Amino acid sequence: MTVVATHICRQASRTATRRMIIPMTTQVIITQVITIITMTITTTSIVVTTITTAIPMLMTTSKPTRPRRRAEVEADSVNDDAARTPDSRSVMQPNESAALYRLMTWLSPSFPVGAFSYSSGIEWAVEAGDIRDAASLRDWLVSMLADGSGFCDGVFLAHAHRAASCLDDHALRDIAELASAFVPSRERYLETSAQGRAFIDIVSAAWNCDGLDRLVSHCDGAIVYPVAVGLVSAAHAIPLAPTMHAFLHALTSNWISAGARLVPLGQTDSQRVLALLEPIVVSTGARALEASLDDLGSSTFRADLASLRHEIQYTRLFRS
Repeated sequence: MTVVATHICRQASRTATRRMIIPMTTQVIITQVITIITMTITTTSIVVTTITTAIPMLMTTSKPTRPRRRAEVEADSVNDDAARTPDSRSVMQPNESAALYRLMTWLSPSFPVGAFSYSSGIEWAVEAGDIRDAASLRDWLVSMLADGSGFCDGVFLAHAHRAASCLDDHALRDIAELASAFVPSRERYLETSAQGRAFIDIVSAAWNCDGLDRLVSHCDGAIVYPVAVGLVSAAHAIPLAPTMHAFLHALTSNWISAGARLVPLGQTDSQRVLALLEPIVVSTGARALEASLDDLGSSTFRADLASLRHEIQYTRLFRS
């Protein structure tokens, strides 16, 4: 019995072992199959991705290259130069720098033409009560710029500049004579002729150039200030437009300086008046550049009377 029992136990143990081995073997096989399938899918995905990427490249390289047009090459060259060089708008040419330097010097209050000693009749207008404060000074100067001596001086400057640039000696002489005759009073004539003479003398001594003396010699008699500025700037090949605006700015600044001393005004109020007159200066300069000699005329009768009455004022700080 013991032997039989032992044999039965052995058979049972073998059967159980076979049952355990079969499931484990199946599990290993399934795991391997899954691994193979996963690797196959991954490989297939890589191949598909490679093919998808390569097809456009093959299609692109297979197309013939279009020759570049000359305009495209030149445009690329300009862009490359612009990228390598500074902005052209921020760089002044040597002739532009020289012109700006000379205009800033010649029309500066420190340039010794004696402008500080003349008021163009503003001294009498202050005494008469026409100019009392910053607002009334501004109104007075608006009229002088737009409808009086400011506009007329601008016209004379423009025509003198053009005549000198064209070496038209006959026209330059006529313009100089007309500008001298156009001054409304003896004191205003003294003011503009003295400044014109001083301007030419100083420029000739310190900034002389070829042709300047010849142009001056063709102007018979006195050369008033705006004609002198136009003639000299043309001799130095300085463009007319910036010369015009620099001249009118200097003229307005000198008038405001006289008013500031006479009213009196503070520095801040004086700068406010100058800022408010900016559009008037710009528009007057633009009109003067386009005007002919037939457009000359003045309607500032009160300012003309002020320049006439100034010479009989009881007390005076200025020469006009």
